[in-house]
Amino acid sequence: MSLNPPVRLALVGAGRIGSNHAELVARHVPGAELVAVADPTPNAERLAADLGVAVVERSVEAVLAQPDVDGVLITTPARTHTDLVLQAAAAGKHVFVEKPMAVTLADADRAIAAARDAGVVLQVGFNRRFAPGWAAARAAIDAGKVGAPQLLRSVTRDPGPFSADPGQIPPGTIFLETLIHDFDALCFLNPGARPLRVTALADALIRPDAKHSGHLDTAVVTVEFDNGAIATAEASFSALYGYDVRAEVFGSGGMVTAGDGRASDMTYYGPDGIGIDTARRDTELLRDAYLAEFVAFTSAIRSGTPAPVTGEDARTALSVALAAIRSASTGAAVKLADIALEVAS
Repeated sequence: MSLNPPVRLALVGAGRIGSNHAELVARHVPGAELVAVADPTPNAERLAADLGVAVVERSVEAVLAQPDVDGVLITTPARTHTDLVLQAAAAGKHVFVEKPMAVTLADADRAIAAARDAGVVLQVGFNRRFAPGWAAARAAIDAGKVGAPQLLRSVTRDPGPFSADPGQIPPGTIFLETLIHDFDALCFLNPGARPLRVTALADALIRPDAKHSGHLDTAVVTVEFDNGAIATAEASFSALYGYDVRAEVFGSGGMVTAGDGRASDMTYYGPDGIGIDTARRDTELLRDAYLAEFVAFTSAIRSGTPAPVTGEDARTALSVALAAIRSASTGAAVKLADIALEVAS
């Protein structure tokens, strides 16, 4: 009998990102085994067959009832995340949940408390922390090579052309599901500092005809930190040249940058000039980061240690996102303390 049996994981949500996560866990994460897939759509059967997973369920309840499941990967729509975290924790299952963990601070607090009370690992899918460039940038900052962070920048530009139906995109998505990555990255790259105040500008520049329904596809957010650093986060839903994710930290002692839209480090020199291949999807550009976060999740379960990206980290990023939503609608700067007070009251 093996001294280190595999960590047995179940996927809840077999859409695009869930399928990516399932393939990584099933084929590339040492010490992990994908034992079940839960999704009410035919995607579950197709994915399970492709990966050789025997158990396919239509409901999360059926998966959580299985004693041979150690943890779950929650990759369902954002507004279902909190309830699924609560269900998994109540069943004693460790939880990896895609961002955002919640869409309200009250729900974030419920998820954190449920995992804490159940004694299970709760890790949130902020993958940039695990990308080699971001990890190296943080190491340089921790080593004092940048000095005191003063100006920070994080960028997310989804690949274009934009073809989604704006009517199917919930209001606030650009803040809660896109820029939330940038908000977490800015906190990660400004260690020990707390965000204090947020100012946001957003518009529908790609689909101006959809603005009347609350659709926003372009945004810039300024975040002020308690160590004096000023940060900007920028997002667009349509970068015609590919998926573009970058970060920069300028400090009193130097600067670090991270991220590149290249699919590889190959550059082609030809009769039409110099060209590079750019990544078209996040799963292509950040594959190593996705893999590393699941290795970290598995390791946390094995060791009984906290996850490297906690519910509290997710709550901080969510606070910034909620402040940004309010600022974009009012045109005024919003203090995070005011957002927190509403939960307390």
